[in-house]
Order: sequence, then C-alpha cells, then structure tokens
Amino acid sequence: MKKPFQFKEFSVNQDQCAMKIGTDGVLLGAWTPLERNPYSVLDIGAGTGILSLMLAQRCNAELIDALEIDEKAYEQCVDNFEQSPWGDRLFCYHASLMEFAEEIEDKYDLIISNPPFYSEDYKTKDSNRDLARFQDAMPFEHLLQAVSVLLEEDGVFSVVLPYSESEKFIALASQVGLFPNQILQVRGNPTSEIKRSLMTFSFRKTEISTSELIIETARHEYTEDYIALTKDFYLKM
Repeated sequence: MKKPFQFKEFSVNQDQCAMKIGTDGVLLGAWTPLERNPYSVLDIGAGTGILSLMLAQRCNAELIDALEIDEKAYEQCVDNFEQSPWGDRLFCYHASLMEFAEEIEDKYDLIISNPPFYSEDYKTKDSNRDLARFQDAMPFEHLLQAVSVLLEEDGVFSVVLPYSESEKFIALASQVGLFPNQILQVRGNPTSEIKRSLMTFSFRKTEISTSELIIETARHEYTEDYIALTKDFYLKM
C-alpha cells in the first residue's frame, strides 16, 4: 500500500481512488465560505473524502455526508473517515447522485463538489479514472438538478470548474434557480491564463463578488495568498 498523503491534522490514503488529491480539491476545501456556520454538509463525488475532511477540520458541522459511486473509492473514503479525528461526524453513502437525490429527504446547509469535468472526446483505458474525470459520469445538468433539490432554502453550493466551463455552468444553474454569489479565478502564475473558477451559488440573486488567486510566481515559489489559503493543511506551508 502506498504511503498516505499527510496533511497537518489528518492523512488520506488514495491508492484505491482513480482521482488523486490535487490542487483543485485542496483549494475548494480551503476557500469554501463558512460564515453561515453550516450544521449539515454534503460532499458530492467524494473520492478520497478530502473535501469532507477539510471541512470537518474547518467547521463544527454536526453532520458531514459524502456521496461516492465508485466502489473502491467509496471503501477508501470510509476508511479515511474512520482514521480521521472526526469519524463521528463523517458518513459516506455508496450511491449515484440521482438515486440519492430521490431517496434522501434531508436538505443540507452546504453542498460542495469537485465534479468530473473533462468533456473532451478522448478516454483512457482506465474506466475508473474515466468515471472520475469525465463529465458524462455526472453531467452538470444532473449535478445542478440534484443540488436544487438537496440544498436548504438559504444554503450554499460550492464548486470548482475549469474556467472554460464556468459560463455554461452559470447558465445551467440559473435554470434551476441557483445564482452565483462568489467567484475566485485561479491562475497558475502571473502570466498564465485563468485555469479554474471556484464558485458559490445560492437561491439568492446578489451582486457577484469576484477575486483572483495566483498560485506561484515561479516553480515552487508560492504566493502569499496561496500560502495563506492552504497553510492550515499542507505540511510545508
């Protein structure tokens, strides 16, 4: 078994998960606003469980549910939850999003997702990795429809997407009554194009608060903003 990915307050095994821990997930887990002190959280497409674990560290939510369709990833997520300091607050369901949305009557104060979003035509020979990475495993329409059903009236939905997909996603969200409130645009370095959009949505139309994050000025020379955002998690920050 490969060594777990070690964070400051927890570790994550990822050898059974197609999608490994990456910058997208860590940024989303660290950035997602918690001013509303959520009581209940849902992590859609949990993978290793990294987002749930980060939120367990950051807030006092009593109930943090995760949802994972891939069997090996689900088992690993459960194991990562049990090994963590917050095992009593974390629970993972093994089900598809549409099944879950139809059967669960609870609603959540915060829903978070790092969804699969490679909509390109190519696929690899690893079906589990494709399931995790490709949008047809969980189309944006399905994700947004489920969120509109599962989110509390005054709840928040937080998501990370490729910048190139963000306008399409905002348009689809408006069709189910969800509107962007905060957007963080992420660049790898000062001269690179915007690569990712981290966004929060709610049922409230507000003026959109937009900001930008640059990850590094040179290779492994991280910006103060990036360090400030991730220092509670990464060992070497």
